[in-house]
Amino acid sequence: QVQLVESGGRLVQAGGSLRLSCTASGRTNSNYVMGWFRQAPGKEREHVAANNLSGTNTYYADSVKGRFTISTNIAENTMYLDMNDLRPEDTAVYYCALDPRGRWGSRRDPSIYWYWGQGTQVTVSS
Repeated sequence: QVQLVESGGRLVQAGGSLRLSCTASGRTNSNYVMGWFRQAPGKEREHVAANNLSGTNTYYADSVKGRFTISTNIAENTMYLDMNDLRPEDTAVYYCALDPRGRWGSRRDPSIYWYWGQGTQVTVSS
């Protein structure tokens, strides 16, 4: 069993930066797929980024490409989402999620992820 605890969300001005962290308790391995999702009020959950914990594969949604970076510190079982040049449309609750089966081809599908963080609120003011 794995538990994910997120932190780092807060209010920030447009153009600013934030680092979200997601720490996993329990055993993980480098084949796991880590995904970041976000959900704004009244909108569907949106896939933002993914990697496998070894870092050999990464993926970004077009809406964040070039601004967000996903990374992993396997030794500390912590995953990060670095967000730069934040925009008001990035305002949402951000969730990390973990797929222990390593289904990279389905990384955008929320249903493949077994474990989810509690969510952290990111608010970008204009």
